[in-house]
Amino acid sequence: MTELPAPALVRNARPEDAPALAALGRQTFIDTFVTGFGIPYPPDDLNAFMESSFSPQALADKLTEPGAAWWVAERDGELLAFANAGPNTLPHPEARPTHMELRRLYVAKSAQGLGLGTRLLDLALNWMQAHTDGPLWIGVWSGNLKAQKLYAAYGFDKAGEYQFPVGAWRDDEFILRRG
Repeated sequence: MTELPAPALVRNARPEDAPALAALGRQTFIDTFVTGFGIPYPPDDLNAFMESSFSPQALADKLTEPGAAWWVAERDGELLAFANAGPNTLPHPEARPTHMELRRLYVAKSAQGLGLGTRLLDLALNWMQAHTDGPLWIGVWSGNLKAQKLYAAYGFDKAGEYQFPVGAWRDDEFILRRG
């Protein structure tokens, strides 16, 4: 009889998670956008983005941001997925910092299909709804149709567009809003 793996534990991220979050963020970004979607980021731009977004120090700093929340899914001490929400930063004329934004929802390639993204999304949306005085916001890459379809199922509609910086490179992104 084959033993099933233990279920993943979903919990609030802790300061000591910063190095593992950094590694998971880097790998998931590469797997999704570079390998998966084939975006040809120039190496210097990709490296600058990785350092500013996914270095252990950058993650340690982000984990202490006032008004933000982080959750992780782990199994046997290994981080498999994470989500981050906090005050809105998207450049939309109706958006306010007192509105909440889902900033990241990353699931390791090896953990996709386990329902972790849905668990984290539900947790993040509930937290966001409890901490906002307006609509909820998400930025999503314009070419990620799967994510757009998922967010539409949760009531998000396209409200605008912007350019997301990856170093000096700019990705075309959609701004999604619910509420």
